[in-house]
Amino acid sequence: MITAFAWPSAKVAPREVPIVVAGPGADAVAARLAHERPGMFDLRIRPDEASACAALTGRDAYGAIVVTPAGPRVLVASAASPVIAQQLGQMAALLPAPGRAAGAGPAAPAVQDVVPASPGDPRGTGFGAMVLPLVMSGIAGAALLTLAVRSVPWRLAGVLLFAVAGGLGSAWLARYGLSLLPGSYLWIAGATGLAILACAATVAGLAALVGRPGLGLGALTLLLIGNPLSAATSAPEMLPRPWGEIGQYLPPGAAATLIRATAFFDGARIATPLAVLGAWALGGLLLLSLGGLRNRRRAMPTPTSEPEAALA
Repeated sequence: MITAFAWPSAKVAPREVPIVVAGPGADAVAARLAHERPGMFDLRIRPDEASACAALTGRDAYGAIVVTPAGPRVLVASAASPVIAQQLGQMAALLPAPGRAAGAGPAAPAVQDVVPASPGDPRGTGFGAMVLPLVMSGIAGAALLTLAVRSVPWRLAGVLLFAVAGGLGSAWLARYGLSLLPGSYLWIAGATGLAILACAATVAGLAALVGRPGLGLGALTLLLIGNPLSAATSAPEMLPRPWGEIGQYLPPGAAATLIRATAFFDGARIATPLAVLGAWALGGLLLLSLGGLRNRRRAMPTPTSEPEAALA
């Protein structure tokens, strides 16, 4: 367990992080960054600052370096990843203005936060911490329903009701109670509710199909594998490959990406996390239904044939 939770955090580092370089001389700046920091950035050239800002708000990049006659400007999106935004801000001081040598003590370029984190959670620590409770609540709800409700149809209804109530409650707490998230309350509630549904349905479905060991199997998958790989406190590109990508196909990682996109980026690039959570939720509900059908067949009495009855 210590390895599962500590290893991803200990190995956090930039790995092909998408960064935009824009403006006149962008090719030279990109070539210099690629030479000085090999493997750290996936550098993308854009013609001007407007297109660079569009890349950040559209979640195509985590930051941008805009080359201007007055010197380079650094654009960040701390809402996407406070860790990457901080590193780009530190790197900005090393970028020389035009006509200055790299070691000539250039003035630090201006850093503009295009998509800032919530004022109530400027470092993003609260956001990173909210994913684990969503996962745990889904697991706890599924375990409670599995142990307390014998009827599979009622268990299925309970999973759906638990997800709706959990989504509304957690969204209210994150949006208004703790001021962790901006944006539409209902959209955030939908995202958190889907995250809870994916976790609860998966665990309840496994339990219905294989019995109580399914509770442990579901918890192991979501907590010890999914949560450390969610990159909720950093970014998928900060984890060793391919674990960052794998984490985005598990409910905790998809939940973090969906909630972040819903709250801060007006739903930009939500198709993949939405599909991932939907697939886990539907798969779990299907397993739950199959488990119920199997139990019903086992409970049905075996009919005795007429010849056997006559011989008796």
